[in-house]
Amino acid sequence: MTSAYQPNARFDLSFTRIVDVPRHLIWRAWAEPELLMHWFCPQPWKVIDCEIDLRPGGIFRTTMQSPEGKEFPNTGCYLEVIPEHKLVWTNALLPDFRPSFVTEKCGTDDAGFMFTAVIDLADHEHGTRYAATVIHADEAGRAKHAAMGFETGWGAALDQLVAMVKQGI
Repeated sequence: MTSAYQPNARFDLSFTRIVDVPRHLIWRAWAEPELLMHWFCPQPWKVIDCEIDLRPGGIFRTTMQSPEGKEFPNTGCYLEVIPEHKLVWTNALLPDFRPSFVTEKCGTDDAGFMFTAVIDLADHEHGTRYAATVIHADEAGRAKHAAMGFETGWGAALDQLVAMVKQGI
C-alpha cells in the first residue's frame, strides 16, 4: 500500500529506504509513546514527553529537548491512520481538526513552519520499505526544513528506530 500523493520537489522533502526489520515493529515504534520517545529525535536531542491518540483527529504531541536543555513542544493532529501501512499527521491542525493558532517551533526559534507528514510502510523482500514525505505550504517552509537537515535528521531517527527494534521491543 502506497500513498496516492506524489511529492512535489518545490514544496516537499522525502526519502525512501529499505530497512531490515518487520513492518509491524516499525508501526509499534510509531504508535506507542514509550517507544517513540527512544528514537524520534536524532541524538543528542531527545523526546522528553509524548502523547499519541492514534486515530484521525487524534493528538500527536511531542516535547523535544535540545542538548542545552531547551524544550520545544510540538502538537499536531492525525489525518489518516492505516495500521501497519500509513500514518499521516500535520502541525497545521490541533486535535479534533482544530486549526492551529501559531506555527510551532522545532530546533531554533526561527525555524517554525507548517507541514503534513506521511509515513508509508510496505513489506519488502529484505524487510520493510519505509517512505517519509513532508509536505510544506511553500518553498520557504521546505527550505527551512531542508536547512535543519531533514534527510540527515529523519534518517538518523530511522536508524535509531531500527536499532531499537533490533535490540528487542
